[in-house]
Amino acid sequence: MALYKSVNRKLSLIKSKPFSLEKDIQNLTEKNLETLFNYKFVCSEFTIKNFRIDTLAFDSETNAFVIIEYKKDKNFSVIDQGFTYLSLMLNNKADFILKYFESLDTTLNRKDMDWSQTKVLFIAPSFTSFQKESINFNDLPIELWEIKRYSGDIVLYDRITSERAVESIKTISKNKNKISAITKQIKVYSEDNLLEGVSKKIKDAYYKIKEEIYQIDSGIDERIKKTMICFYSDGKGLVWVAPKKKSIQFHLRKGKYSDKYGKIKPEGWGGYPELHLSEDDIDLSYLKDLFEQAFAKE
Repeated sequence: MALYKSVNRKLSLIKSKPFSLEKDIQNLTEKNLETLFNYKFVCSEFTIKNFRIDTLAFDSETNAFVIIEYKKDKNFSVIDQGFTYLSLMLNNKADFILKYFESLDTTLNRKDMDWSQTKVLFIAPSFTSFQKESINFNDLPIELWEIKRYSGDIVLYDRITSERAVESIKTISKNKNKISAITKQIKVYSEDNLLEGVSKKIKDAYYKIKEEIYQIDSGIDERIKKTMICFYSDGKGLVWVAPKKKSIQFHLRKGKYSDKYGKIKPEGWGGYPELHLSEDDIDLSYLKDLFEQAFAKE
């Protein structure tokens, strides 16, 4: 896809500037992990059991590790390498926790670590059609991100999304024992998981709320996690939505809000303003106003 710059209604092509080294992609990503993914940087080149992990990161929203690998060469198997790294982590949990303690100089109770939301990210200038097709499964904890650089210091990170998958990776894998062992511990969550057991009122309200959020900004990015769906704008958390059986819990981007009903708890989970509404108290116009306020905050 070509990009253009508009000056006085005249378009000029923005030329691509490919990365010459895999290390350049790694350095740029590591220095901007929080901006790009809201992850904490743990370390580079983490070596364990004769394997080297390019970047080890940590998702504070899920209390789970994220492994990031960078590729210039297209000749690799996304599935094989991804599950090798996941197996390495699950079989050496203590080493990963120790590295977290050493690098971030902070404590985290081991029982609070959520290994079920661990995942692997591959970042590359491009992927083959076969690699893109290989992630089209409903239980695959692997993400593909293409990175493009253009003149004028413009950089694009674009996640490769698959169609709504219904088949499990376990049904086609040649190494079923290895895959099964990992998928027993690692879970890929979906909207269906979040909405399981909720009332019809909550389910209907959820979809209307989601529609309101997407109307605020066309660049909204959503990430589904174990107990909530997280909506990001410009790489920063905008609103976190957690459907319950007969209520919905929200967390908003940090800041002060004009709250006509006075229902916001200023310091909720992680210090984010918190709002909890029962199925009979959901007011879309009220929520839309709060979402717009959140979007306006830096």
